[in-house]
Amino acid sequence: MSRWPALLTWRAHNGSRMESVRVVVTGNRIRASGRITGGECADHPAFSASYDLITDENGATKRLSLRSTVAAGEQHASIARDQENYWLIDTGGSHVRSTFAGALDVDVVLSPFFNTLPIRRHALARSSGDVEVPVVYVRLPDLLVQEASLTYSAGPDGIHVLSPVSSATLTVDPDGFVLDYPGLAERI
Repeated sequence: MSRWPALLTWRAHNGSRMESVRVVVTGNRIRASGRITGGECADHPAFSASYDLITDENGATKRLSLRSTVAAGEQHASIARDQENYWLIDTGGSHVRSTFAGALDVDVVLSPFFNTLPIRRHALARSSGDVEVPVVYVRLPDLLVQEASLTYSAGPDGIHVLSPVSSATLTVDPDGFVLDYPGLAERI
């Protein structure tokens, strides 16, 4: 039996955050709707963020819509990749069109789920090697969007990821979805 659709949930190691996402996988395509909630801590104020993601037939991000809410109010961001591989970013107050260094993925800070996108596209759960992945990098809870690069190194002990905010060795399930991201969250 297919395990899709599925509901995947992660709990932060420090207990201040959770992420839950409904995922539908069809071939390499992913459709996901998720929510991240975080209690106030030294790293961020209390917040809630929701997202909807659609990838193309190769597993590369086509569209991502995000909403983030803090006590002072909420913000929205719409992120889409066009046929020429330009990203169109609309945050309400600003509009950006950029290639983001050839990025095909979006990475949302504090989310273990978004690491799945490059892990699956590069088949890192079933192979070894290194890959540098340019991404559209979105910070939570302020939805600041910037260009970044992540490095994934797959080996026998897991998949090491080096991001702008951390360095850790992830464990993933056979489908490439994160089971444990030390320092961030574990799947429950």
